[in-house]
Amino acid sequence: MKKIFLIALLIGITFSSCEDFEGWNVDDKNPSEVPASYLVTSTQKDLFYRMSSPNVNYNIFKFFAQYRTETQYTDEVNYDIRGRDIGGGFSTYLYRDVLIDLQAARDILDADEFLDAGTKSAQLGVIGLMEVYTWSVLVDVYGDIPYTEALMGVNNIIPVYDNDEDIYTDLFTRLDASLTNLNAGTETFGDADIVYGGSTAKWKKFGNSLKLRMALRIADYNNAKASTIASAAVSGGLFASNDDNFAFAFETTSPNTNSIWVDLVQSGRDDFLVADTFVDLISPLNDPRASTYLADNKTPYIGAPYGVGSSYTDFTHIGDAWHQPDLEGVLLSYDEVQFLLAEAVERGLITGSAETYYNAAISASIIYWGGTQAEADTYLAQATVAYTTSGSSWKEVIGNQKYIALYGRGFEAWSSWRILDYPNTFTRPSISNEAVPRRYLYGNDDKDLNPDNYAAASSAMGGDNKSSRVFWDITGVGN
Repeated sequence: MKKIFLIALLIGITFSSCEDFEGWNVDDKNPSEVPASYLVTSTQKDLFYRMSSPNVNYNIFKFFAQYRTETQYTDEVNYDIRGRDIGGGFSTYLYRDVLIDLQAARDILDADEFLDAGTKSAQLGVIGLMEVYTWSVLVDVYGDIPYTEALMGVNNIIPVYDNDEDIYTDLFTRLDASLTNLNAGTETFGDADIVYGGSTAKWKKFGNSLKLRMALRIADYNNAKASTIASAAVSGGLFASNDDNFAFAFETTSPNTNSIWVDLVQSGRDDFLVADTFVDLISPLNDPRASTYLADNKTPYIGAPYGVGSSYTDFTHIGDAWHQPDLEGVLLSYDEVQFLLAEAVERGLITGSAETYYNAAISASIIYWGGTQAEADTYLAQATVAYTTSGSSWKEVIGNQKYIALYGRGFEAWSSWRILDYPNTFTRPSISNEAVPRRYLYGNDDKDLNPDNYAAASSAMGGDNKSSRVFWDITGVGN
């Protein structure tokens, strides 16, 4: 993680000017100062691209969630994070391509004396929510990370790693401040906002839905605090339909295609298969989403053994939707929010009917993938799916169906598994015989570039190990 931070810091650029030559060598057609809106647009694309990507150099969360396995090169499905410096790659991208640009956009807005106060407030609110989301991902992936001393450029190239719980506490504060900023304005970035088209109302729903997700993250660690935060999120207004999803509309032409298509189709790769962990769970359930999630090259579906090299032609392929360049990227969805509400009820954080939220979650997921409410009703009527009969505990019932709904969204499925311990069918790959990691390792160069702070952070995490746990991951039994 130090590597990411250091790279992010070192790319800071300082400018100097000479008063006598001010105005010389100025290209009016290529302004030297980038508008904040341009940075927000670019950052939105980068964030969704990196989080959706199956690139084994930085994003192997789909392997952690055992949705997919590899055919020939099996290092990553056996949880080799060091070989490609996956930990360093992932954090570098989020610090360099997302957080630094968001900070620059914030600085530009702060310095703009002519921008309407309400508009500035709303725009800062959008930037703030994107920052909170990104920081929360980094904490969820690594635990302790550079935070208070991060993004300082050449002013500090050896930042401390802050305590992960302390960062989350501050993120909740920043999240509330961003929502307050949004309340002060009615317009954000207009068409430059390619997620919500400048809708302040939708950004508020996203902020509250993100708050609910983060509240459920800490529920095992601090149930009372989680209850307060979850209640505030619900009263603030959550996603009300699939139309509110935190999603990015990729395009059919480069360079704005989905990163999954880039790896699977443009790169001509046939080394990914659907893992038996997922296929064996969904196949017996008569799930109407199966024909979308899975290709029909094998009837019945046959999942490839997780973590073992397999012939591409012998097992079920990834569904056709994931081979389309304009597949929508989704990082937080209405169905996920409904699952979170069901969990919140079961934990006593809020009142309501967990079964009602559960049914709404599954229905929303089926409809999102092209199904109908009638199909959802038929699916839910099965004893193997119904809330009261499909598992021995609420964690099993919610955990299994949430995992199916999150198919393809590796980061969130892995995070949910760490909280709920379901599905409980994850296997140890036979080559490494390792348990599913609980975190990414810090970047390979961190211990050399920032040795003292790296050592302190590693010690605080119980070692820079894949088995070390983020502060909120306290009950998982592993696999």
